[in-house]
Amino acid sequence: MSRADVCVVACADLFAEDGEVLASPMGLIPSLGARLARLTSAPELLLSDGEATLLGPDGEPEGWLPFRQVFDVVAHGRRHVVMGANQVDRYGNQNISCIGPHERPTRQLLGVRGAPGNTANHRTSYWVPRHSRRVLVEAVDVVSGVGHDRARAAGLRFHDVYRVVTNLAVFDFATPDGSMRVRSVHPGVELDEVAAQTSFPLVTEEAGTTREPSAAELELLRTRLDPDGRREKEVPS
Repeated sequence: MSRADVCVVACADLFAEDGEVLASPMGLIPSLGARLARLTSAPELLLSDGEATLLGPDGEPEGWLPFRQVFDVVAHGRRHVVMGANQVDRYGNQNISCIGPHERPTRQLLGVRGAPGNTANHRTSYWVPRHSRRVLVEAVDVVSGVGHDRARAAGLRFHDVYRVVTNLAVFDFATPDGSMRVRSVHPGVELDEVAAQTSFPLVTEEAGTTREPSAAELELLRTRLDPDGRREKEVPS
């Protein structure tokens, strides 16, 4: 078992109770997690590549669903998006737009893209392959995805920022004010390490240990879903 295996399983567990929803994972580890969930804990998932193609559990194209049609055919709350985050703060506000002041950024990124619509209409989780104080920040430079504090202020009815998975831990927002809480740390990781790599105080009282992949899940990863071991390059052991 490697750290990458644990991260894939943690992403698979994001979808474990979703039922028949459209999973839109963006990036290698979230995509492997969604496909693993489809083969194990969530057989009713409808998989997409996060953009326009509907996929089978082996990653083979099954259909076509352009992004412009997603909100026409998928009802509110019937989609679970897993996005990346260049910055994410304690309330789950996410930035993929730019670093620094918006009028004169020091680094230009993707732009807000679909993040506002995703967070306002569907369950959204985030994947962070390199947990650091530069990513888990006190306040994001630009709000791309809407966090719990801003969603409350705006009265967003379908807002559901669910969890954050990093290479160190899993977080949720099950606190009275919707701030980030350590749900579990990965095997071999200490809470002190997670706290040291985070720019804001964390709720840690009920933190457990992220579950290890089962023998069956490891077999699927190694022989069917990622036999070339690409996941190990994204999250080195």
